[in-house]
Amino acid sequence: MAICSPHLGLSKLSTSSTDTDSFKPLKFQNVNFELKVLGNSSKFMSMYHSFRVKQIISIKCSESDAVENIISVTEVPNTESANKTDSGSGGDNGNGRFPAGGGGGGGGGEDDDDDADDNDEKEFGPIMKFEEVMREAEMRGATLPSDMLEAAKTIGLRRLIVTRYLDLQGSPWPLGFLMKYCTMLRNRMLADPSFLFKVGTEVVIDSCCATFAEVQKRGKDFWAEFELYAADLLVGVVVDIALVGMLAPYARIGKRSISSGRFGGIQNFVGALPSSVFEAERPGCRFSLQQRVATYFYKGVLYGSVGFGCGLIGQGIANMIMTAKRSIRKSEEDIPVPPLIKSAALWGVFLAVSSNTRYQVINGLEFLVEGSPLAKRVPPVAMAFTVGVRFANNIYGGMQFVDWARWSGVQ
Repeated sequence: MAICSPHLGLSKLSTSSTDTDSFKPLKFQNVNFELKVLGNSSKFMSMYHSFRVKQIISIKCSESDAVENIISVTEVPNTESANKTDSGSGGDNGNGRFPAGGGGGGGGGEDDDDDADDNDEKEFGPIMKFEEVMREAEMRGATLPSDMLEAAKTIGLRRLIVTRYLDLQGSPWPLGFLMKYCTMLRNRMLADPSFLFKVGTEVVIDSCCATFAEVQKRGKDFWAEFELYAADLLVGVVVDIALVGMLAPYARIGKRSISSGRFGGIQNFVGALPSSVFEAERPGCRFSLQQRVATYFYKGVLYGSVGFGCGLIGQGIANMIMTAKRSIRKSEEDIPVPPLIKSAALWGVFLAVSSNTRYQVINGLEFLVEGSPLAKRVPPVAMAFTVGVRFANNIYGGMQFVDWARWSGVQ
């Protein structure tokens, strides 16, 4: 009998029709099959095979006088192939992809997988084994954190991730110190080296715009009411860091833990979401439309929580200062003390709806510009775009918040 497959070609297995209930091994192009032929047969119609896994195939060949049977295919994962496939791709493993694991979207054929592997290696470098990672670290006189060491031992790490971490670890204090001991910052810097620039840009622009507005509003009483300005500024810095950090892409190192129990499913679902609605797709890391829509609402809940909490703290401090001052000296020009809960609720709704939408769009625009050929040739182009778009966003957001505050009756 002969096996016909469009990928394997024509491979002669047996020419005898009397070979029954026999196992025949077949090896071709690094593909291992164990074929079990049941009953007399002289024809073979088709066979499913994969380059990624070993197949044990139980087949009843077609013949006019043969009893019809169901073809059953059982896949037995190949450990070596699985490691090569899973390292840095979707699922529960990650080797420093941005991010790895949990991607949605459709699968693909073998050609798609091969193209993805080639693109991965072109963009992120080859996967380094544990020995190679340790040699690179020893050459730099650096040490790797425990999660990166574990990932290097099990599935390997992309060269880009290793070299980028070693470069950042050698940075002057405090960045070098934070790269070693602050995992949240480290993973975001590994995914986007311009993360701190974006945070700094947001903080500086927002602080300058807030200061200008406070000076214009308070006039000659600015220094007398400096405590209110300082409280607003401090809360604003915290909000700026949260706004940028919660939408920033991040590298997931090693295996993602799978939770079980009542909230395990929700935690696993959230862990598979992209960091932002318009996060760029990379080979092996795809997100479905449903996941992107879910990300918008999930980030809205996070933004609303941050806004409500910071509103409580910031407005609470301001109200205490205003009350204390008026207990000492009252004036006819004093404005009413804003309601605390209502003000905090306004902050929460504003961040969940307006800020969430605006910053999602900004992230998408930044990803688009950073991936353009011009920005790759001239990196300052992307930096200038970040400054310009975030400056315009702060101006528009500030004016919008004033309108919302007036409509709600808070101010």
